[in-house]
Amino acid sequence: MKKQPLKVLLAAPRGFCAGVDRAIEIVEKALEKYGAPVYVRHEIVHNETVVSRLRDMGAVFVEELDEAPDDRPIIFSAHGVPKSVPSEAQRRNMIWLDATCPLVSKVHIETERHHSQGLEVLLIGHAGHPEVVGTLGQLPEGAITLIETEEDAETFVPRDATRLAYATQTTLSVDDTASIVAILKRRFPDIRLPHKDDICYATTNRQDAVKAIAEKSDALIVVGSQTSSNSKRLVEVGERHGCRFSVLTDSAEHLDWEALAAAQPETVGLTAGASAPESLVQGIVTALRERYDVTVEEVTTARENVTFKLPRALAS
Repeated sequence: MKKQPLKVLLAAPRGFCAGVDRAIEIVEKALEKYGAPVYVRHEIVHNETVVSRLRDMGAVFVEELDEAPDDRPIIFSAHGVPKSVPSEAQRRNMIWLDATCPLVSKVHIETERHHSQGLEVLLIGHAGHPEVVGTLGQLPEGAITLIETEEDAETFVPRDATRLAYATQTTLSVDDTASIVAILKRRFPDIRLPHKDDICYATTNRQDAVKAIAEKSDALIVVGSQTSSNSKRLVEVGERHGCRFSVLTDSAEHLDWEALAAAQPETVGLTAGASAPESLVQGIVTALRERYDVTVEEVTTARENVTFKLPRALAS
C-alpha cells in the first residue's frame, strides 16, 4: 500500500541544553568517582528516559535529603534547591555536588542582591515547580512574592512601589512573561529589571524555532515529559502560532497515532524540550517513516555553543 507523503519540519535548536548536559554529566562522573549508589535529590532533569538510564547505572533518586544516608554522595538537581538543603548536607558532613544550572544560579544571586539592597522581590513563575521552590528558598520566608498570572501582576500591592525588583523562572514562555512584565512596568515604573533576561537562552531559542515551523505545520509534536515546564511551553507556543494540533509526548510509543492520523497532516513540525534526548526525536522520525512517505527538512533559527564547567570536585 502506497504511503501518504509527509513533510517533517525538524526544529533546530532542540533537545538538550548546556545546563542539562552538565547535570547529567555530573551524575555520570560522580558514579565513576564514588561508585554506586550515588543519591540525587529530585529528578536530575525532568525526563523519564534520562532518569531511568541513570537509575540503571546506580543513581538513586529521592525527594528529600533525609531519604539519603550520610555516607554516600548526594547531588542536587539542575532546577536548584533552597539554601536549607546544602546547609543540612553540610551539617551531616555529606559529600554533596550541586548540579544547579548556572543560569538558575544567576537568578538566585540576583534575588539575593536585590534583597540585600532592601528591595521587595517579585518572582514570575509557577508555584510548586522545583526551580521556583529553590529560588523562593534563597531568601527568608515571605521575602519573595510569587507572580503567576497577569491578574497577580495587576492586583499585587507592594510595601513601597519605588523599591521593587523582579526575577523570572528560567523555563517560562517568553510571550507570557512579556505580558506580565509589561503590567509590572506600567504599574511600577521604578521596578528594577534583571541585569540580563532571566529566561534562559535555550528556552528562548527553542520557542523561536517552534514559532518558525508552527505556522507551516498541520501538527506539532514536542518530545518531552509531562513534568517538563519548558516542554509544555513549546506546545503552548505552537498553538499560539497557528498549529492547533500541538501535542507533548514522552516518546514514539506514547504518541496518540490515531489522533495524529485524524488530523490528516501534510506537514508535521517536530521538536524536543531542553531535557529530552535526541534519540527520542529520532525515534519519532523512525515511527513516522513506518506510517508515511517522509521527507525531513531541518529549520535552523539559532546555533548554540554554550558549555558550563563541572564542579571542581569532578573536573578531570
